[in-house]
Amino acid sequence: MRRMTWTAAIIVCFSLLLSACGTKDAESVVKELDKVVSSMESYQGSGTMTLHTGQQPLEYQVEVSYQNPHYYRIKLTNEEKDITQIVLRNDDGVFVLTPKLNKVFRFQSDWPQNQGQVYLYQTLIQSIIVDNSRQFAVNDEAYVFDVMANYNNGSLARQKIWLNKDDLSPVQVEVSDTNASVMVDVKFDTFKFGEKFDKSVFETQANMAATPPATDNSGETGSGGDQPTITTPEQETDEATAPDENANPDKEGTDDEEASNPDESASTGNVGEGSLPFTALAPSHIPEGVAFKDSMDIDYGGNKGIITRYDGAFNFTIIQTQPKDIATSLVPGVLIDLGTTVGELTTSEDNSLQTLTWTYQGNLFRLSSADLPDVEMRKIAQSVQGEMDK
Repeated sequence: MRRMTWTAAIIVCFSLLLSACGTKDAESVVKELDKVVSSMESYQGSGTMTLHTGQQPLEYQVEVSYQNPHYYRIKLTNEEKDITQIVLRNDDGVFVLTPKLNKVFRFQSDWPQNQGQVYLYQTLIQSIIVDNSRQFAVNDEAYVFDVMANYNNGSLARQKIWLNKDDLSPVQVEVSDTNASVMVDVKFDTFKFGEKFDKSVFETQANMAATPPATDNSGETGSGGDQPTITTPEQETDEATAPDENANPDKEGTDDEEASNPDESASTGNVGEGSLPFTALAPSHIPEGVAFKDSMDIDYGGNKGIITRYDGAFNFTIIQTQPKDIATSLVPGVLIDLGTTVGELTTSEDNSLQTLTWTYQGNLFRLSSADLPDVEMRKIAQSVQGEMDK
Protein backbone atom coordinates (compact mmCIF):
# COMPACT_ATOMS: atom_id res chain seq x y z
CA MET A 1 0.00 0.00 0.00
CA ARG A 2 2.81 2.38 0.89
CA ARG A 3 4.51 1.54 -2.42
CA MET A 4 1.29 2.43 -4.31
CA THR A 5 1.06 5.74 -2.43
CA TRP A 6 4.62 6.68 -3.35
CA THR A 7 4.05 5.63 -6.94
CA ALA A 8 0.95 7.79 -7.20
CA ALA A 9 2.78 10.75 -5.69
CA ILE A 10 5.64 10.40 -8.17
CA ILE A 11 3.19 10.26 -11.07
CA VAL A 12 1.40 13.41 -9.86
CA CYS A 13 4.67 15.31 -9.42
CA PHE A 14 5.93 14.21 -12.83
CA SER A 15 2.65 15.34 -14.42
CA LEU A 16 2.89 18.72 -12.73
CA LEU A 17 6.50 19.07 -13.89
CA LEU A 18 5.56 18.32 -17.50
CA SER A 19 2.68 20.79 -17.28
CA ALA A 20 4.96 23.50 -15.89
CA CYS A 21 7.50 22.95 -18.63
CA GLY A 22 4.88 23.75 -21.25
CA THR A 23 3.73 27.01 -19.62
CA LYS A 24 5.62 30.29 -19.59
CA ASP A 25 5.13 32.95 -16.99
CA ALA A 26 4.99 36.70 -17.63
CA GLU A 27 8.66 37.31 -16.80
CA SER A 28 9.97 34.71 -19.24
CA VAL A 29 7.74 36.05 -22.04
CA VAL A 30 8.87 39.62 -21.33
CA LYS A 31 12.53 38.55 -21.57
CA GLU A 32 11.83 36.93 -24.93
CA LEU A 33 10.04 40.06 -26.14
CA ASP A 34 13.02 42.20 -25.18
CA LYS A 35 15.29 39.94 -27.23
CA VAL A 36 12.94 39.99 -30.23
CA VAL A 37 12.80 43.79 -30.32
CA SER A 38 16.56 44.18 -29.78
CA SER A 39 17.44 41.89 -32.69
CA MET A 40 14.55 42.81 -34.99
CA GLU A 41 15.54 43.98 -38.48
CA SER A 42 12.15 44.33 -40.16
CA TYR A 43 8.50 43.37 -40.13
CA GLN A 44 5.34 43.76 -42.17
CA GLY A 45 1.77 43.48 -40.93
CA SER A 46 -1.78 44.20 -42.03
CA GLY A 47 -5.17 44.21 -40.40
CA THR A 48 -8.23 46.22 -39.47
CA MET A 49 -8.34 49.17 -37.07
CA THR A 50 -11.69 50.31 -35.68
CA LEU A 51 -12.04 53.69 -33.96
CA HIS A 52 -14.86 54.06 -31.45
CA THR A 53 -14.10 57.70 -30.64
CA GLY A 54 -16.97 59.22 -32.65
CA GLN A 55 -20.72 58.77 -32.88
CA GLN A 56 -20.25 55.87 -35.29
CA PRO A 57 -17.35 53.40 -35.42
CA LEU A 58 -14.85 54.07 -38.21
CA GLU A 59 -13.05 51.13 -39.77
CA TYR A 60 -9.68 51.40 -41.52
CA GLN A 61 -7.49 48.88 -43.25
CA VAL A 62 -3.96 49.33 -41.93
CA GLU A 63 -0.66 48.19 -43.43
CA VAL A 64 2.58 48.58 -41.48
CA SER A 65 6.15 48.16 -42.76
CA TYR A 66 9.33 48.67 -40.73
CA GLN A 67 12.99 48.43 -41.65
CA ASN A 68 15.81 48.93 -39.15
CA PRO A 69 16.92 51.46 -38.02
CA HIS A 70 14.20 54.09 -38.61
CA TYR A 71 12.20 53.45 -41.76
CA TYR A 72 8.42 53.27 -41.36
CA ARG A 73 5.47 53.11 -43.74
CA ILE A 74 1.89 53.08 -42.47
CA LYS A 75 -0.97 52.98 -44.96
CA LEU A 76 -4.49 53.69 -43.70
CA THR A 77 -7.49 53.14 -45.99
CA ASN A 78 -11.20 53.72 -45.45
CA GLU A 79 -13.00 52.27 -48.45
CA GLU A 80 -16.40 53.73 -47.51
CA LYS A 81 -15.05 57.29 -47.49
CA ASP A 82 -12.55 56.55 -50.27
CA ILE A 83 -9.68 57.84 -48.12
CA THR A 84 -6.09 56.62 -48.22
CA GLN A 85 -3.29 58.24 -46.23
CA ILE A 86 0.31 57.09 -45.87
CA VAL A 87 2.67 58.05 -43.06
CA LEU A 88 6.35 57.68 -43.95
CA ARG A 89 9.56 58.09 -42.07
CA ASN A 90 12.75 58.01 -44.11
CA ASP A 91 16.09 59.81 -44.26
CA ASP A 92 14.36 63.04 -45.34
CA GLY A 93 11.93 63.28 -42.43
CA VAL A 94 8.36 62.37 -41.56
CA PHE A 95 5.74 62.71 -44.29
CA VAL A 96 1.95 62.42 -44.48
CA LEU A 97 0.81 61.59 -48.01
CA THR A 98 -2.60 61.69 -49.65
CA PRO A 99 -1.73 60.09 -53.02
CA LYS A 100 -5.18 60.41 -54.58
CA LEU A 101 -5.07 64.19 -54.15
CA ASN A 102 -1.31 64.34 -54.83
CA LYS A 103 -0.71 66.04 -51.48
CA VAL A 104 2.49 65.76 -49.44
CA PHE A 105 3.07 67.25 -45.99
CA ARG A 106 6.40 67.12 -44.20
CA PHE A 107 6.95 67.35 -40.46
CA GLN A 108 10.08 67.94 -38.43
CA SER A 109 9.95 65.19 -35.84
CA ASP A 110 11.70 62.10 -34.50
CA TRP A 111 8.40 60.17 -34.66
CA PRO A 112 7.69 57.52 -33.57
CA GLN A 113 10.34 57.59 -30.83
CA ASN A 114 8.51 57.94 -27.49
CA GLN A 115 5.32 58.78 -29.40
CA GLY A 116 3.95 55.35 -30.11
CA GLN A 117 1.18 54.14 -32.35
CA VAL A 118 -1.17 51.27 -31.54
CA TYR A 119 -0.25 49.42 -34.74
CA LEU A 120 3.54 49.57 -34.25
CA TYR A 121 5.14 46.47 -32.75
CA GLN A 122 7.85 48.39 -30.90
CA THR A 123 5.25 50.53 -29.15
CA LEU A 124 3.23 47.54 -27.99
CA ILE A 125 6.21 45.61 -26.68
CA GLN A 126 7.69 48.64 -24.94
CA SER A 127 4.41 49.21 -23.08
CA ILE A 128 4.57 45.60 -21.85
CA ILE A 129 8.22 45.80 -20.78
CA VAL A 130 7.97 49.05 -18.80
CA ASP A 131 4.75 48.23 -16.93
CA ASN A 132 5.80 46.34 -13.80
CA SER A 133 2.14 46.06 -12.77
CA ARG A 134 1.26 44.22 -15.98
CA GLN A 135 -1.42 41.56 -15.91
CA PHE A 136 -0.79 38.29 -17.76
CA ALA A 137 -2.96 35.45 -19.02
CA VAL A 138 -2.61 32.56 -21.44
CA ASN A 139 -5.18 31.05 -23.77
CA ASP A 140 -4.91 28.27 -26.34
CA GLU A 141 -3.10 30.35 -28.98
CA ALA A 142 -1.92 33.59 -27.40
CA TYR A 143 -0.26 35.32 -24.48
CA VAL A 144 -2.46 38.16 -23.26
CA PHE A 145 -1.03 41.24 -21.52
CA ASP A 146 -3.13 43.94 -19.87
CA VAL A 147 -0.96 47.04 -19.39
CA MET A 148 -1.11 50.80 -19.13
CA ALA A 149 -1.65 52.68 -22.39
CA ASN A 150 1.17 55.06 -23.28
CA TYR A 151 0.02 57.24 -26.17
CA ASN A 152 0.39 60.77 -24.78
CA ASN A 153 -3.39 60.78 -24.60
CA GLY A 154 -5.05 61.22 -21.23
CA SER A 155 -8.33 59.66 -22.39
CA LEU A 156 -6.66 56.30 -23.11
CA ALA A 157 -5.93 54.40 -19.90
CA ARG A 158 -5.21 50.72 -20.58
CA GLN A 159 -4.63 48.31 -23.42
CA LYS A 160 -4.94 44.56 -23.83
CA ILE A 161 -2.44 42.95 -26.20
CA TRP A 162 -2.69 39.43 -27.64
CA LEU A 163 0.61 37.92 -28.87
CA ASN A 164 0.96 34.73 -30.89
CA LYS A 165 2.53 31.95 -28.81
CA ASP A 166 4.67 30.69 -31.68
CA ASP A 167 6.58 33.85 -32.68
CA LEU A 168 5.26 36.60 -30.33
CA SER A 169 3.75 38.53 -33.24
CA PRO A 170 0.70 40.73 -32.47
CA VAL A 171 -2.75 39.24 -32.95
CA GLN A 172 -5.05 41.90 -31.50
CA VAL A 173 -4.94 45.13 -29.49
CA GLU A 174 -7.75 46.82 -27.55
CA VAL A 175 -7.18 50.28 -26.08
CA SER A 176 -9.69 51.44 -23.45
CA ASP A 177 -10.51 54.71 -21.72
CA THR A 178 -10.79 55.33 -17.99
CA ASN A 179 -14.31 53.85 -18.04
CA ALA A 180 -13.00 50.58 -19.55
CA SER A 181 -14.75 51.34 -22.85
CA VAL A 182 -12.81 50.17 -25.91
CA MET A 183 -11.82 53.22 -27.97
CA VAL A 184 -9.46 51.60 -30.49
CA ASP A 185 -9.39 48.00 -31.67
CA VAL A 186 -6.77 46.55 -34.03
CA LYS A 187 -6.98 43.01 -35.40
CA PHE A 188 -4.00 41.78 -37.40
CA ASP A 189 -4.63 39.47 -40.35
CA THR A 190 -0.95 38.91 -41.11
CA PHE A 191 2.34 39.78 -39.42
CA LYS A 192 5.78 38.57 -40.51
CA PHE A 193 9.24 39.29 -39.15
CA GLY A 194 12.32 39.52 -41.36
CA GLU A 195 10.57 40.81 -44.48
CA LYS A 196 12.81 42.07 -47.31
CA PHE A 197 11.85 45.47 -48.70
CA ASP A 198 12.84 47.32 -51.81
CA LYS A 199 14.11 50.77 -50.86
CA SER A 200 11.25 52.36 -52.83
CA VAL A 201 8.79 51.16 -50.16
CA PHE A 202 9.93 54.02 -47.92
CA GLU A 203 10.48 56.65 -50.64
CA THR A 204 8.05 59.55 -50.85
CA GLN A 205 7.90 59.89 -54.61
CA ALA A 206 7.48 56.15 -55.13
CA ASN A 207 4.48 56.06 -52.79
CA MET A 208 2.90 59.06 -54.48
CA ALA A 209 3.33 57.50 -57.91
CA ALA A 210 1.71 54.24 -56.78
CA THR A 211 -1.78 55.83 -56.71
CA PRO A 212 -3.09 57.95 -59.62
CA PRO A 213 -4.21 61.43 -58.50
CA ALA A 214 -7.88 62.42 -58.54
CA THR A 215 -9.36 64.48 -61.37
CA ASP A 216 -11.82 67.34 -61.35
CA ASN A 217 -14.74 67.75 -63.75
CA SER A 218 -12.51 69.06 -66.50
CA GLY A 219 -10.30 65.99 -66.37
CA GLU A 220 -7.34 67.96 -65.01
CA THR A 221 -5.37 66.26 -62.27
CA GLY A 222 -5.97 67.67 -58.83
CA SER A 223 -2.31 68.49 -58.47
CA GLY A 224 -1.74 70.34 -61.67
CA GLY A 225 1.20 68.02 -62.41
CA ASP A 226 2.46 64.47 -62.36
CA GLN A 227 4.45 64.69 -59.15
CA PRO A 228 4.30 66.96 -56.11
CA THR A 229 7.19 69.25 -55.31
CA ILE A 230 9.05 68.36 -52.12
CA THR A 231 10.74 71.40 -50.65
CA THR A 232 13.90 71.44 -48.59
CA PRO A 233 14.00 73.42 -45.31
CA GLU A 234 15.84 76.25 -47.09
CA GLN A 235 13.03 76.52 -49.65
CA GLU A 236 10.12 76.59 -47.23
CA THR A 237 7.62 79.43 -47.56
CA ASP A 238 6.19 81.69 -44.88
CA GLU A 239 3.32 79.24 -44.57
CA ALA A 240 5.60 76.93 -42.62
CA THR A 241 5.61 79.24 -39.62
CA ALA A 242 2.00 80.33 -40.06
CA PRO A 243 2.12 83.21 -37.57
CA ASP A 244 -1.57 84.06 -37.96
CA GLU A 245 -2.66 80.64 -36.73
CA ASN A 246 -1.77 81.91 -33.26
CA ALA A 247 -4.40 84.62 -33.34
CA ASN A 248 -6.39 85.09 -30.15
CA PRO A 249 -9.85 83.56 -30.75
CA ASP A 250 -11.43 86.37 -28.74
CA LYS A 251 -9.81 89.07 -30.81
CA GLU A 252 -12.27 90.62 -33.25
CA GLY A 253 -11.19 90.92 -36.84
CA THR A 254 -8.70 88.01 -36.73
CA ASP A 255 -7.17 87.52 -40.17
CA ASP A 256 -9.24 90.38 -41.64
CA GLU A 257 -6.23 91.44 -43.67
CA GLU A 258 -6.18 88.00 -45.29
CA ALA A 259 -9.92 87.63 -45.80
CA SER A 260 -11.02 86.73 -49.30
CA ASN A 261 -13.94 88.19 -51.22
CA PRO A 262 -17.11 87.33 -49.27
CA ASP A 263 -18.77 86.25 -52.50
CA GLU A 264 -16.14 83.56 -52.98
CA SER A 265 -17.53 80.97 -50.59
CA ALA A 266 -15.09 78.36 -49.33
CA SER A 267 -17.90 75.88 -48.84
CA THR A 268 -19.16 76.08 -52.39
CA GLY A 269 -15.63 75.62 -53.63
CA ASN A 270 -13.93 77.92 -56.11
CA VAL A 271 -11.71 75.73 -58.22
CA GLY A 272 -8.43 77.46 -58.92
CA GLU A 273 -5.84 76.40 -61.44
CA GLY A 274 -4.86 72.79 -60.77
CA SER A 275 -6.92 72.46 -57.57
CA LEU A 276 -9.93 70.47 -56.39
CA PRO A 277 -13.10 72.04 -54.96
CA PHE A 278 -12.59 73.30 -51.42
CA THR A 279 -15.11 71.91 -48.93
CA ALA A 280 -15.29 73.39 -45.45
CA LEU A 281 -15.33 70.71 -42.75
CA ALA A 282 -16.48 71.06 -39.16
CA PRO A 283 -15.98 69.03 -35.97
CA SER A 284 -18.84 66.88 -34.71
CA HIS A 285 -17.39 66.98 -31.19
CA ILE A 286 -17.67 70.30 -29.34
CA PRO A 287 -16.71 70.46 -25.64
CA GLU A 288 -19.51 71.03 -23.17
CA GLY A 289 -20.16 74.72 -22.60
CA VAL A 290 -18.66 75.73 -25.96
CA ALA A 291 -20.58 77.04 -28.97
CA PHE A 292 -19.89 78.10 -32.55
CA LYS A 293 -19.12 81.82 -32.73
CA ASP A 294 -18.46 82.69 -36.37
CA SER A 295 -16.54 81.73 -39.51
CA MET A 296 -14.86 83.63 -42.31
CA ASP A 297 -13.50 82.67 -45.73
CA ILE A 298 -9.83 83.64 -45.99
CA ASP A 299 -6.84 83.63 -48.27
CA TYR A 300 -4.10 81.98 -46.21
CA GLY A 301 -0.60 81.98 -47.64
CA GLY A 302 -2.03 82.14 -51.16
CA ASN A 303 -4.46 79.26 -50.52
CA LYS A 304 -8.20 79.46 -50.08
CA GLY A 305 -9.38 78.54 -46.63
CA ILE A 306 -11.75 79.19 -43.78
CA ILE A 307 -11.28 80.23 -40.16
CA THR A 308 -13.89 79.14 -37.61
CA ARG A 309 -14.11 80.39 -34.04
CA TYR A 310 -15.69 78.84 -30.97
CA ASP A 311 -16.10 80.34 -27.51
CA GLY A 312 -17.59 79.65 -24.10
CA ALA A 313 -16.02 77.44 -21.45
CA PHE A 314 -13.01 77.19 -23.82
CA ASN A 315 -11.98 79.38 -26.72
CA PHE A 316 -10.38 78.06 -29.90
CA THR A 317 -10.06 78.58 -33.63
CA ILE A 318 -9.76 76.14 -36.51
CA ILE A 319 -8.07 77.21 -39.74
CA GLN A 320 -8.62 74.92 -42.72
CA THR A 321 -6.71 75.34 -45.98
CA GLN A 322 -5.98 73.27 -49.06
CA PRO A 323 -2.30 73.96 -49.75
CA LYS A 324 -0.65 73.52 -53.10
CA ASP A 325 1.51 70.49 -53.75
CA ILE A 326 4.38 71.31 -51.43
CA ALA A 327 5.70 69.66 -48.34
CA THR A 328 5.07 71.95 -45.39
CA SER A 329 7.74 71.78 -42.68
CA LEU A 330 6.43 72.96 -39.33
CA VAL A 331 8.04 74.09 -36.11
CA PRO A 332 9.21 70.94 -34.28
CA GLY A 333 6.64 69.67 -31.81
CA VAL A 334 5.14 66.45 -30.48
CA LEU A 335 3.74 64.15 -33.17
CA ILE A 336 0.60 62.45 -31.88
CA ASP A 337 -1.68 59.70 -33.13
CA LEU A 338 -5.11 60.84 -34.30
CA GLY A 339 -6.11 57.40 -35.51
CA THR A 340 -6.52 58.17 -39.21
CA THR A 341 -3.36 60.27 -39.39
CA VAL A 342 -0.76 61.92 -37.20
CA GLY A 343 -0.87 65.47 -35.91
CA GLU A 344 1.77 67.79 -34.52
CA LEU A 345 1.23 69.65 -31.26
CA THR A 346 3.31 72.80 -30.86
CA THR A 347 3.50 75.47 -28.16
CA SER A 348 4.21 79.16 -28.64
CA GLU A 349 7.48 80.58 -27.30
CA ASP A 350 5.74 82.16 -24.30
CA ASN A 351 3.75 78.96 -23.62
CA SER A 352 0.49 80.89 -23.94
CA LEU A 353 -0.91 79.03 -26.95
CA GLN A 354 -1.02 75.48 -28.27
CA THR A 355 -1.62 74.54 -31.90
CA LEU A 356 -2.51 71.10 -33.21
CA THR A 357 -1.81 70.67 -36.92
CA TRP A 358 -2.98 67.73 -39.02
CA THR A 359 -4.11 66.76 -42.52
CA TYR A 360 -7.32 65.12 -43.73
CA GLN A 361 -8.39 64.49 -47.32
CA GLY A 362 -5.69 66.80 -48.64
CA ASN A 363 -6.64 69.67 -46.31
CA LEU A 364 -4.38 71.18 -43.68
CA PHE A 365 -5.99 72.02 -40.32
CA ARG A 366 -4.67 74.18 -37.47
CA LEU A 367 -6.52 74.09 -34.16
CA SER A 368 -5.27 76.81 -31.80
CA SER A 369 -6.24 77.60 -28.23
CA ALA A 370 -4.89 79.13 -25.06
CA ASP A 371 -7.06 77.09 -22.68
CA LEU A 372 -8.30 73.94 -24.45
CA PRO A 373 -7.03 70.71 -22.77
CA ASP A 374 -4.95 68.36 -24.90
CA VAL A 375 -7.58 65.62 -24.67
CA GLU A 376 -10.25 67.91 -26.07
CA MET A 377 -7.96 69.06 -28.87
CA ARG A 378 -7.52 65.44 -29.96
CA LYS A 379 -11.24 64.70 -29.80
CA ILE A 380 -12.07 67.77 -31.87
CA ALA A 381 -9.41 66.94 -34.47
CA GLN A 382 -10.60 63.34 -34.76
CA SER A 383 -14.19 64.51 -35.29
CA VAL A 384 -13.49 66.92 -38.19
CA GLN A 385 -15.00 64.89 -41.01
CA GLY A 386 -18.43 66.23 -41.96
CA GLU A 387 -19.22 69.25 -44.13
CA MET A 388 -19.90 72.55 -42.41
CA ASP A 389 -23.41 74.00 -42.43
CA LYS A 390 -23.23 77.54 -43.74
